[in-house]
Amino acid sequence: MRLQPATTATARLLDATEKLLADKGIRATTMQEVAERAGVSRAWLYRHFPDKPSLIGAAIVRLNESFWSDARTELERIPTFDRQVAAGVRIGRGAYDDPGTLLLRLRTTEPDDFAACAGAGVTGLVPDLALFWRPYVEAAAQRGEIHPGHDLDEVAEWVARVLISLGTVPGDTVDPDDTDVVLRHVRRYLMPALITPPPPDDPGSSGLDTALA
Repeated sequence: MRLQPATTATARLLDATEKLLADKGIRATTMQEVAERAGVSRAWLYRHFPDKPSLIGAAIVRLNESFWSDARTELERIPTFDRQVAAGVRIGRGAYDDPGTLLLRLRTTEPDDFAACAGAGVTGLVPDLALFWRPYVEAAAQRGEIHPGHDLDEVAEWVARVLISLGTVPGDTVDPDDTDVVLRHVRRYLMPALITPPPPDDPGSSGLDTALA
């Protein structure tokens, strides 16, 4: 029997790995289970991936590429920043249902195991989200939705933090699964702050310094 090309073999193994990650998470997924799910021997699996971190890491890279590609396609069809942010919360919440966004769930629920497998280069959820949102922030500023006095890198990071908070931290007043409620929240609090001119910097002291003096 002729062996499959390496690219096809790798895809089979990563498909099996992603299914197990969705079902069981990183820690509970084993090399033996991946081999069984892919229909190959452990020896054949180890020919392609020498250990669990390299296998999970490869799956994480593929998930990362898939997630950002799908999210970008959807967001680019939305004409205003407030609706893009509301959609971003929904996309992030989909991490618990959609294998394509499994990446966010793994990073949130198993950060240490994620870091061990993914490596330091892809573990920074806030920096990654901020980098992803930076072009949308810039486009919003060009449309006049964000005041030109704001630092757009800081805005992108703040948006990333808002998305993580709304998507993962339960609350009493905002239902993150209700897009209309999320959109109203974004319009009431996030967008007014972004369109308002930033206060002048005071390099001499901060409000906290003054309060503690």
